[in-house]
Formats: sequence, C-alpha cells, structure tokens
Amino acid sequence: MHNAYELIKEENLGDLNSKGYVLRHKKSGAHISLIENDDDNKVFYIAFRTPPKDSTGVAHIIEHTVLCGSDKYPLKDPFVELVKGSMNTFLNAMTYPDKTVYPVASCNDQDFKNLMDVYMDAVFHPNIYHDPEIFMQEGWHYELESREDDLTINGVVYNEMKGAFSSPDDVVNREILNSLFPDNTYSVESGGDPKVIPELTYEDFLGFHKKYYHPCNSYIYLYGNMDMDERLDYLDREYLSKYDKIEVDSEIKKQEPFTRPRAVDKTYPISSAEDERDATYLAYTFVISDALDQELYQAFDVLEYALFSSPGAPVRTALLEKGIGKDIIGSFDTGMLQPMFSVMARGANPEDKQAFVDAIQEVLLHQVVDGIDKKALLAGINASQFQFREADFGSFPKGLIFGLQCMDSWLYDEDQPFVHMHGIDVLDGLRKKVDTGYFEKLIETYLLANTHASVLMVEPKKGLTTEAEEELKKELAEYKASLSDEALDALVKQTKSLKEHQQEPSSKEALECLPMLKRSDLKREARPLDLIEKEVDGIKVLHHKVFSNGIHYLNLVFDVTGIGQEDWKYLSLLSRMLGLVDTENYSYADLANAVNIYTGGIGASLNVYDPAEGKTHFMCEVRAKFLYGEVENAIKLIEEIILHSDFSDENRIRELVAAQRSRLEMRMSSAGNVLAAGRAMSCFSVPALITDSISGIAYYQFVKDLDEHYEEKKDEIRSKCQELVKKVFTRDHLLVSSTGDDQALTQVETYLPGIAEHLFAGGKKEAAQEIRLTRKKEGFKDASQVQYVCRAGNFTKDGYEFNGALNILRVALSYDYFWINVRVKGGAYGCRSAFGMNGDTYFVSYRDPNLEKTNEIFAHTADYVRDFDVDERDMTKYIIGTISEMDTPLTPAQRGTRALSCYLRDVTFADLQRNRDQVLNATVEDIRALAPLVQATMDQDYFCVVGNEDTLTAAADMFDELYNLYE
Repeated sequence: MHNAYELIKEENLGDLNSKGYVLRHKKSGAHISLIENDDDNKVFYIAFRTPPKDSTGVAHIIEHTVLCGSDKYPLKDPFVELVKGSMNTFLNAMTYPDKTVYPVASCNDQDFKNLMDVYMDAVFHPNIYHDPEIFMQEGWHYELESREDDLTINGVVYNEMKGAFSSPDDVVNREILNSLFPDNTYSVESGGDPKVIPELTYEDFLGFHKKYYHPCNSYIYLYGNMDMDERLDYLDREYLSKYDKIEVDSEIKKQEPFTRPRAVDKTYPISSAEDERDATYLAYTFVISDALDQELYQAFDVLEYALFSSPGAPVRTALLEKGIGKDIIGSFDTGMLQPMFSVMARGANPEDKQAFVDAIQEVLLHQVVDGIDKKALLAGINASQFQFREADFGSFPKGLIFGLQCMDSWLYDEDQPFVHMHGIDVLDGLRKKVDTGYFEKLIETYLLANTHASVLMVEPKKGLTTEAEEELKKELAEYKASLSDEALDALVKQTKSLKEHQQEPSSKEALECLPMLKRSDLKREARPLDLIEKEVDGIKVLHHKVFSNGIHYLNLVFDVTGIGQEDWKYLSLLSRMLGLVDTENYSYADLANAVNIYTGGIGASLNVYDPAEGKTHFMCEVRAKFLYGEVENAIKLIEEIILHSDFSDENRIRELVAAQRSRLEMRMSSAGNVLAAGRAMSCFSVPALITDSISGIAYYQFVKDLDEHYEEKKDEIRSKCQELVKKVFTRDHLLVSSTGDDQALTQVETYLPGIAEHLFAGGKKEAAQEIRLTRKKEGFKDASQVQYVCRAGNFTKDGYEFNGALNILRVALSYDYFWINVRVKGGAYGCRSAFGMNGDTYFVSYRDPNLEKTNEIFAHTADYVRDFDVDERDMTKYIIGTISEMDTPLTPAQRGTRALSCYLRDVTFADLQRNRDQVLNATVEDIRALAPLVQATMDQDYFCVVGNEDTLTAAADMFDELYNLYE
C-alpha cells in the first residue's frame, strides 16, 4: 500500500466478490475506501459532508457551480464538455440533505483517469472565486433588461427548486424530514427554498465552499478493476499532498428524541380547477435508531414490505378498507444518520387524520399480539436477497450504487464504509429469526413505544402558486422602486454583462486543456446482438445467450396489435392489475408472497415497437426472473396470473383503480416533459398515440373517469378484463424471449409446450383497423411554477430518412444550442431532444421558467444546424459522446431486452453497424446537411406545453385547446 496512506482495515466483501480497503491520507486527513474486483465499469467519487444551516440552497448551488471551470481546466463548462466528449458510463453530481457527491464512471482506463482529474480539480480549485457570473447563472440573480422592465429573478437552481416545490410528493417528503429533525441540519432544505435562495450572498456562498471542501472532510471512493496503487499515487501527488489536515466541524448531530410524537399541518398548491376533496396527504413516520445498525438496516426494509407495501400488507389493507386514502405508500429511508420508517396515505381528507393514526396503531398492536404473516416476512427477505444477488440497477453502474450505500454508514463513522455490504449474510440471519418473535419485538420497540415520530397532514390549497407569484412580484416591484437611478443602471448593466458572458464561448486554449480520447480509441464494431432464433413446438423463441449469474429472464411476448383502439386503455388497466388480484388458487396477498418467495418478480407491461418501415408492433409482455432451480414454481405462477386471474372482487378492483389514479398523479407532477412530448407526438404518430393511451394523459383521463364513476363502470371493467385475457393470452399471439445461458434455453424447450397447451384458444383474426390522428396544439394547466415546453414532428413525412449523424446532432443540441439558450440563458433546469429511427422527433424543456422564448428557440433550431461550424477536435468530441451512449454497459436483462427490441423493430446487426459507421465517419458537412430535415420537422409545428395555469392562460393564443391537467 502507498506510504502516503494509513491502512485502517481490509475486509472481504464476499457478497460483491470483492476486497475492500479503508485508508486515511496521512497528511491531509482524506478518507478513502477501495472496492477491488474484476468489474471493468470503474467508478470514482469524491464526496463531502455538507450540512447546511439554512434553506438558501448553498450546498446545491456549489454542486452546480464547481463544475463550471477550474484552475487546470479554465473553460466555462467542463461538465458539458465531458458529456459531449468522454466515454463515461456515469457523470453527474448530487446534493443530499447532509452530503454532496461527485461520481464518474467509465470502462476506458484513460477516460476514467481524465474524468477523475477534472472532478478533483473542480472541487478543490473551482473558478467560482474569480468569476461571480457562475454563481449568478447557476444560483440566482436579479434580471432587468431596461429601467422600464419588471425586475425578475432567474437562475438554474432557483428554477429547478421552483419545480420541486410544485410537486406535492416532494413537498410531503421534505416536510416529513423537517418535522422529525427540527434541531439539526435536516430541518432545512439543502436543495434550496425558492423563497429563501435570494437571501444567499456571494460571500456566504464562497464561505461554505472554503469551510467544507477540504480533503479532511472528503470521502474518496474507487471501485472496479484498476491499478489501485497507481490511482492512490496520483491522488496523493496531484492533490492530497498539497493540503495539511485541519479541523472542520461538519458533524451531523443526532436529533434528541421527542417526548411525544409531533403533529404538523402544512399545505401544497393545486390549480383552480382541481378538487380539494380526496387530495390530502397523511404520513405517520418513525425515527429508527441510527444508520450504523447493520441488522436493523435490513430488518426494517423487510418490515416495510410485510406491513405496508405488499399487496395484502395489513396496514395498507386496514387503511383502504376504512376509506382512508386512495393509495398507501410505505418507505424506509436510510440515507441519513437516523433512518425514517414511514407510511403515507395519498388521496385522504383532513377529517381522516385521527382515524389514520388509530388504524395504524391498532394494526401494529395486532401484529405484535397475533404475529406477523411469516410468508410475508420470508417474501420480503427473499426479494431483498434476490436484488442483492442480481445487482441490476438498470443504467446505473453497480459500483456507483454500492458506493452510495457505503455512504449510508461511512458519513457517520469514517472507519465503516462497508457496514451494509454484507446484505446476503445479514438477511440469512434474519431468515432464522422469522419464527422467534424478533420482528414483532421490533414493532413493539421502534413503532408502538417510539415517541420520536411525527404525524404530518399536508392539505391542498387553491391559489397558493398565484399568491406566491403575486407576492414575489410585489416584493420585487417595491425593491426596484427603492433603487436609485444608478443602482437601476447597474442592474441593467449586470444583466447585459451576464448574458454576454453566457453567450461567449470558451477560448480554444481553454477547451484544449480538457483531456479527451481520439477517434482511433473508439471501437469500429457495433455491439453484437445476443439473438439466436429457434422454434419450439411451432412457437418462435428468441434466445439471448449471456451469462446471467444463474438467473433466467423469461419474457412471454403476446402480440396485441389487433386489439381495437377502443380497448387500448382497458388493456393497460388489465396489464397493471395482473398479479394484484385473486386467482383460482391464491388470494392476491398470498400470490404476491409466493411470487417473491420463488422468483425475483413477475409482471406484465405493454410496449410499442415501431420499425422504420412496416406496421407498428404492440405487445403485452409477461416478464419473470428466477433462479434456474425455481423454474417449475415460476412457470406455475405465470400461468396462475395470466390464465386464472379473478376480476370479480369489486372492492379490490376499486382499490386498484384508485391507487392507479394516485400513482399516475404522483408521476405527472414531476414528469411534465414526458407528458408534453408524448402528447405532442400523439397527434402524428401511431406509436405515440398508443403510448399516450396506455400510459400518458389520455390514460390518466380514462382512469380518473373510472375512479369517479366506479359504480356505473364496475361491470364493464370486469367483463372487459375477462374478455381481453382470452383475446391476449393465446398460442397464436405468443413469441418467447429468453435470456440466460444454455440452461435457460433448455428450460424453454422443456416447459414451453405445456405453457402453450394451457393458453386460450385463438379467436378469429382481427381485421386491420384505421387509426385516426388528430392535430391539436394543446396546453395542460397545473399548479406548478414552471413549464415543460415541447415541439415535435416526423421527418419521414417530408421524405427524409434516418441517418446516424442525427445521434450526433442530438448530443450537439442537448449540450450546445439548447444548453446555452434554454438552460444557461433561459434558466431552465434541463432540455433534451430525440430523433427516432421511424422519424418521430421532439425537443422538450424541463422545469422551464419560459414558454414563448423556448418555443422560439426550438423553432429556429435549423438555423443552428445550418451554421454548424466546429473544428476537428470538437467534432471528434461530439462523436465520442455519441459513441459513449451507444456503448453503455448493459446488464444481462438489458441485453435480452435490446435484442428483442431490435427483432421487433426489424433492426439487424447490419443496420446497427451502418448507424455506427455514420457516426464514426461524420463530418461537419454531414451535420449541416441535416438542416432541411430539422426545418421540415419544426415547420410541422406540433406543440404541447404542461405548466403553470396563469402562464398558459396568458399565452392562450398559442394553443388550439387549453385543459386543466388533472381534469
């Protein structure tokens, strides 16, 4: 081990097939943990303990600003340049209530080293000390174009948090945290309260960085297959050795327990058209010991499933039976010193508050006296163990997730980063305690007898957003009136100066300081398709032969393209209810437990696949994942769910419909960009129309209507589900997708004939249907303080074809034209674009203070493309960034999903290689040549906005129709 470091401990991390080391840098005091293994997707982060004292968002603003240039890399936005031109598999920064984390990941050794160096220099030597415009741009600033204009406030973090404070679920989660920890750092909003952010001064902002961004307050993490000694030498030589250890008071202090639970009442904004009935949130939350208790960390995760979250969980069932809330959500939050165990009712009413508390306490007491359902506990344990073994975190590198879990203990004990890296062994120990009364004792001690708790009620209130905006306008007008002519002129000058600064590109010399790969470092070959076509018992089977660590990912794909348009929404309802209703041999509660005991999950979903040419494929997919040894149990459960579900329990169906509505509203409040893009494209695209009908605004409207008119609709719901089950789950419609090694294929060959024999008989072939598309410019009003602006079209309708260069253009737009104009100058939190191989295209902003300005920026995109002019280095950068996205490592399940998608979209390996070649060989002229395509697409002028009701009403002339989002 390098002599600049003290080895605190080394530890075998068997669950991760890794070796762990805990070090301390002798001179600077930096804390270091290493997880060494053979994973090529290497991860690094540097984190700091950053407890804020107020809600100015200083920790969050620093997270944004340190990535805006540094001593070694003096360009304006190295973060963006890295996104454009590195092979990163993860690149971001995150602010938590008590820490700030700067992680990167890459499979390329040199790229990984480059990313590490940019981030290390960013956190220790940022440009913020000599460039106050960075603080103004990312944090907040007054904006005044001329003396006559209204004074406004703008800033990326400021607008981001306006969006966050508009989401009721964000409001509730923040108030839960504040209610339980009134005397420590968790009592304030680390992200920033928009009302308080403007109180942050530039001097206090710099002071926070000076205090907390020192190596002795840092936590440095390295994971994967690399030369650890070389990386440690680099850290010491380039950064850590230049600092001496100092004392930094960043300790997270424990909240003293309450002598009695706290009751807190708050409000959240809704639009003028929304109903205040059935819209209150109730939450009962307990503080559970501390984050360093290895056993409780896993045990309460299991309890959360058994008590709150499983379909038949007793607390959930009791509350719904009493009519308290439309949906019940449990959580166990471990990302803080004192974890929180919470149950929340969405869609309740103020008068339910006491009954909510009484019902929970009554059920918990019964669980202690009568005992918790042992199958539910075993199901919760098995689900956690399966997830730990699988280590599939989607697009996130598993080394990153393990590293963030390390922070759950490391931040509070500098010698203990690996406390929670032994999950399988801990869960094995808990399995042995299921019959001992251990879990019942936890309820008694940490819930029933625990006074460190809060009961939170958050009621809806109309007009809150408008009141806040009017109050802000008044304050700004009064402030402006108090300013002298000289002060006004100074603000006008500052506004102009900031815009000029934002518009001015980094110098060529600064850009060339940033290390980057060469085109020759990029692989020429496209990623292979894991696809072997077979036929078993007359049924097409796609085998995706990959190593999957003993897990079989089985997907039964049923073609529902022939289902009539009038039934799309019911089909979505059906897919979401499968596995959540009684079956011939199981109650829905027992079914859920069986699924989690014997498998890693079984679920149905609808997906749309649209080839560049030919008809759209609309599929109902029943996915299961299980250990090879559990194949018989898994097959029996799949058949039970798709062939023997019972839709006759009216109360259960009512609960599921109400819960779906609640979950959709929760998602809609923070995903306006997805809603706007989907709705805009549904006016010209059949795949988008289907998607809107099964998961977008149209589907929400359908579910809302079912919920509000359930008594009239209940018979139709039952009959439609029964009818669709028999139409969908037939042998004629079946395609099988199987991911795993040869044993997975053998299991399909063994069990598929039996499955096929049990499926319903196919009916008559459905006739091709005519699908009508309706052109409308729509606006959907809500109570948020920001907008989500989308403009869309389809370039194939004007005779253009997809070209791989469009992938490069997407990167250039997202991190140049849109980044500068929509985010940097406009103040939106984000903006993205997409070009589909079928021609479907959209541009959309996220948490955007503007509407008309953003639409104009989108409309003039072709001008940017027409004038696109970069040198060879920048062109290479865009190509690297594009290839990076193409080459993101895939989990076994993702490899199977990719191959299935290519098969159903008629995309061959030759198509993938041609696309890649077009990227690798692209020139500036190839990008410019896309200008007519972009112009034609924008000229189609499909447009949708989700956002603030006053802003949309003021811009009513831009729309054909204005609606209230939740009506």
